Amino acid sequence: MTTTGFTDPRPVYARATEQAAALVKTVRPEQLDGPTPCTEFDVRGLLGHIVGGTRRIAVVGEGGDGLAVDPSAEGVADDGWAAAYDEVRVRVLKAWESDERMTSPVRVPWGEVPGHAALSGYVMEIVTHTWDLAEALGHPHELDPELAEFALATAQQVLPDSRPRDAQTPFGARRPAPEGAGPYAELAAWLGRTPLDRA
Repeated sequence: MTTTGFTDPRPVYARATEQAAALVKTVRPEQLDGPTPCTEFDVRGLLGHIVGGTRRIAVVGEGGDGLAVDPSAEGVADDGWAAAYDEVRVRVLKAWESDERMTSPVRVPWGEVPGHAALSGYVMEIVTHTWDLAEALGHPHELDPELAEFALATAQQVLPDSRPRDAQTPFGARRPAPEGAGPYAELAAWLGRTPLDRA
C-alpha cells in the first residue's frame, strides 16, 4: 500500500507488533535472566526496552514529546510482560491510525522527520528486537521474512555505510552477513548483531 509517494508503514508495523506479541507470550520466567544478542540487555531488560520503547512511540504518535519518555519499563511482574506489551502496542496502533500523522513532522531520537519515516524506523527497531528475543529464546516461532526485508531496506537507507556509527547510534558497526543469509541474518549483520551461537 502506498500513500502519495511513500510506502505506508502502518500495516507493516501492525504485523511486526503481532509477531513480537506472539513471541513475548512464549517467554517463561526462568528465561528472563538469559543473554540476548543486544549485549546491554538480558531477556528481562530487552522486554523492558520493547515495552518502554513502544510507549515512547505511542506518545510520539499522539503528538506528545516522545523524547521525554523513558524507553524502558520497570516494575513489570515476571508473568506480566505479554499483557504489558499488548497494552502499549494497541495504544501505538491507535495513535498512528490517521493519514495526517503519516505526513506531519514528528520528533524522534534521530531528528525531526515525517511520520511515515519515523514509523518505518520503528518497524526496523521492533523487528530487530524481535529477532534479538527469538535468538535468546531459541527461536520458538518462525519469523516473517517480509518484515525483515522491510526493516533491512529501512536500515540500509537510514544507516548506510557512508554514515559513521558513533556512541549516539543505537546499533553497532555493520558485520558481514554469512553467505546465503536470510533477511533476518542480513538485518542483524547490518545492525552489528551477532547470533548467540556465534558470539
